[in-house]
Amino acid sequence: MTIAAAIQELETLLGERLNRSKSDRDLHGQSEVYYRPMPPDAVAYPETTQEVSEIVRICAAHDCPVIPWGTGTSLEGHALALKGGVTVDFQRMAAVIEVNDADMDVRVQPGITRKALNEELRATGLFFPVDPGANASIGGMAATRASGTTTVRYGTMADNVIALEVVLADGRIIRTGSRARKTSAGYDLTHLFVGSEGTLGLITELTLRLHGQPEAVSAGICAFPDMNSAVNCVMDTIQMGIPMARIEFVDAATTRAFNAYAGRDMPELPHLLVEFNGSEAAVAEQSTRFGEIVAEHGGADFDWATKPEDRNALWALRHDGYYAILASRKGATAMSTDICVPISRLAEAVTQTQADIAESPLDGPILGHVGDGNFHAILMMDPGNPDELAEAKRLADRMAERALDMGGTVTGEHGVGMGKMKYMTREHGEGWAVMATLKRSMDPQNILNPGKLVQVN
Repeated sequence: MTIAAAIQELETLLGERLNRSKSDRDLHGQSEVYYRPMPPDAVAYPETTQEVSEIVRICAAHDCPVIPWGTGTSLEGHALALKGGVTVDFQRMAAVIEVNDADMDVRVQPGITRKALNEELRATGLFFPVDPGANASIGGMAATRASGTTTVRYGTMADNVIALEVVLADGRIIRTGSRARKTSAGYDLTHLFVGSEGTLGLITELTLRLHGQPEAVSAGICAFPDMNSAVNCVMDTIQMGIPMARIEFVDAATTRAFNAYAGRDMPELPHLLVEFNGSEAAVAEQSTRFGEIVAEHGGADFDWATKPEDRNALWALRHDGYYAILASRKGATAMSTDICVPISRLAEAVTQTQADIAESPLDGPILGHVGDGNFHAILMMDPGNPDELAEAKRLADRMAERALDMGGTVTGEHGVGMGKMKYMTREHGEGWAVMATLKRSMDPQNILNPGKLVQVN
């Protein structure tokens, strides 16, 4: 049994839609961050669920690894071909299958991106809210249990995926869940696959919860004298029950990078970026109440944006934060790591992380979705310098251990992939062993995205 034999059969099945060119393999062997290239032996481009099933059956017959690919924006090496094999790229499965306006749900194929989906939904008055920043594929977002800037109001992918169609490791096709809003019928298989990072099955269709487009939207940005003031403002706002749609934090170093990258002239101080959704009256009231809390914590006057183009520019600034930070050091790459802690420990976690980075030779701007206790450090380094890589890993280890000490998690949204497997025993204890048992039961040959999330060998 060999990978070469599997590829030969797949060429018969897919023809030109099985690509073995070096350029395509190299494209699918890279990630957004510091991992070395790990190209697959071939890239398959299925167009139907049945083709995905046949691809998996052939690969299973030859013990050939299968790696799902959405847009390749993951940050922990999730889609790299660690053991070679065939990458299944879902870009040809990117359709909206059915929109159910009355029930506020939609069925889609996994390759559609979140922006493309919302373009399709624009005329319905509905939208899909999960926004991880990158224009990721919906299938990839489900596989990594993505969240992002809107999580504080609308929840994560786990809250917004209703049902799935999945191809298992032996090629069987199953459906999990239904369009009903609740069920007591057996195990919750839908949420078993959401966050499984392609290790249990390949998602070929998703049913998603939609939300009504708000009548009014107001967004703004405000500077604070220090990090503690900004983070404590967030904590007070949440504890008072003010319903924010987004609330993001960036430190002074990130603000500096924004200015250079986007030609802005923001004070080089920590900033909060916020958004409120609702009726005109509700948004006005929420904005006023929030402004009062900002003043109590020494924040400057808010620069509000109510026109769509101004709001889009504000959030584009935040979404481009990673690239703005990378641009601040020519030739650098980064270890982008995230943790999530209880809101009551957030200020402590942020300030201790900043202190660690200040004592380090590396730069590491901090930003994040602080409304749910999640923040990121972008640890910049020379990709050819082993000392800098070691230092970045040390800082990331410190962050992870701190999160666990505080009752949090080592990753709020990036996922485990290859990069965070070493923390799983401490975070989950015997629970991680149970995950491995599930993996062995559902994928006894370990062909589905091997080397990620769980340790089975």
